[in-house]
Amino acid sequence: MVDRLAALFEHFHVKAHTFQTGHICGSNVVNPQSGCGQLHLIRTGKVVVWHGKKKAYTVTQPSLLFYPRPLVRHFVVENDQQALLLCAHVAFVGNEANPIANALPESLCLPLSSLVHCEKILTILFEEAEAAYCGRQVVLDRLFEVLLVQLLRELMESGRTQVGMLAGLADFNLRKALVAMHDNPQEDWTVERLATKAGMSRSVFSNLFRETLGTTPMKYLQNWRIGLVQKWLKNGQSIKLIAEEAGYQSESALSRAFKAQVGLSSREWLAREA
Repeated sequence: MVDRLAALFEHFHVKAHTFQTGHICGSNVVNPQSGCGQLHLIRTGKVVVWHGKKKAYTVTQPSLLFYPRPLVRHFVVENDQQALLLCAHVAFVGNEANPIANALPESLCLPLSSLVHCEKILTILFEEAEAAYCGRQVVLDRLFEVLLVQLLRELMESGRTQVGMLAGLADFNLRKALVAMHDNPQEDWTVERLATKAGMSRSVFSNLFRETLGTTPMKYLQNWRIGLVQKWLKNGQSIKLIAEEAGYQSESALSRAFKAQVGLSSREWLAREA
């Protein structure tokens, strides 16, 4: 069985940093770190979550709140009550180019009881948070990272994501084509070759891909390749080597694709990111 998440986390790994392991009360403004999302585990208490002036969630049972990208929010615990939270900053490598973060909605709120695949890691996470062992911070950070992988599994297997990359990876046929692109971006992929990987005709594959992922196979491939290019540019690799690894026949072909995708030349983009 192919590993649908292996290439994603190999190229675009995630780092977590735990910052809250106790009770809150009253009104709390949550300001995310630059470029980071946040993952909140609400263990006890009633919490009303506001996105600006909009009441986004009313949490009345143990729940997971996930913000893949930065978003200011308010947590309100009413009537002099308390809520017990365990929270971590989540940094996706690549920022706006990270396909995992881009595949997720603005926010997710899920009861812990519905996260079957996460049950064991949640138990370990809560036990570690309650203890005072040496290396507690490091262990909590790594456990949050494992929890995120488990959460992605849960989203794929439960069908909670109807459109986008995770929905495509949940589809028995489409996942074969997606994993092929993720594992081997340097290949000369065509719609016909990808359809063969998926075991489908060209027309059926193209239609299903567009319906499920909201884009065409070739556009998705370009997004994936340019995301890798941005990562490799930041790592200091040469344009010539990057072009070969990303599947472009020449540096000029890569430059044209990059400008079309990003709106800037690779040099301009890299200077902006510095």
